Amino acid sequence: MGWLGSLLRRLLSSSAQRRPRRTIPDALWQNALAACPWLDDRTQSERARLRELCALFLEDKEFHGANGLNITDAMAVQIAAQACLPVLGFGTGSLPLRWYDDFVTIVVQPEEVLAPRTVVDENGVVHEYEEELAGEAMPEGPVMVSWQDVRTASDAEAIAQGYNVVIHEFVHKLDLRDGVADGCPPLPSGFMGLAPRAARQHWQDTLEAAYDDFKEACIRADRFGAAETWLDPYGAEHISEFFAVASEAYFVNRARFTREHPTLLALFDAFYRPGA
Repeated sequence: MGWLGSLLRRLLSSSAQRRPRRTIPDALWQNALAACPWLDDRTQSERARLRELCALFLEDKEFHGANGLNITDAMAVQIAAQACLPVLGFGTGSLPLRWYDDFVTIVVQPEEVLAPRTVVDENGVVHEYEEELAGEAMPEGPVMVSWQDVRTASDAEAIAQGYNVVIHEFVHKLDLRDGVADGCPPLPSGFMGLAPRAARQHWQDTLEAAYDDFKEACIRADRFGAAETWLDPYGAEHISEFFAVASEAYFVNRARFTREHPTLLALFDAFYRPGA
């Protein structure tokens, strides 16, 4: 057992130090940075590590354009930069990409798609409808994003609203890592100085309190004419959607996120570990 444990540690260490076979060309990387102006707030060291992580990500994943969409290198690098940002603080080398090792394919649609949905209400009646999707993350399956929505990453309005479809869908992948879409991803050992059970309880209590407040704000806006919420009201659909919506805003507009959701800031900082 000791020998096996030593071997596993060496293999994990080797994997952690894996370097990309090729670096991302300067022109493509500068294009990706221009498409993600909120990365200007990151240090030069962080951007360098992000560039290397993106190169490893591109070696591991396959991009497929749907409905005739041709995926260019520039498109792939732009998506990779946004997909890798949430896991940037999760270790060295290729360690962060283990969070994404349950899938290979990224499907890029030209624009939003209509997906068939079926729900059963409390009376047992089946309802079928179509939902317009800008993206979707499937458990142990591919990630789909709309290129029309990806392109808005650099828009001042999208940044002001804290909107980013790529980050949103890849945060869903983090949430689904333990097999359950409940807004609580697996937490690192010693999270916020707490034992595992206490850490998870603290995460759930903090997120659920913010989620309940957000749902109430959405109801007041929708029914009683109160001010619209800053975060996308879609986050009120389920706590997993709230986690994804809040996370995208945390990454693309930290200043506004800090003002709007101060109780979540310490939680997300401890999890995403910016600057680590």
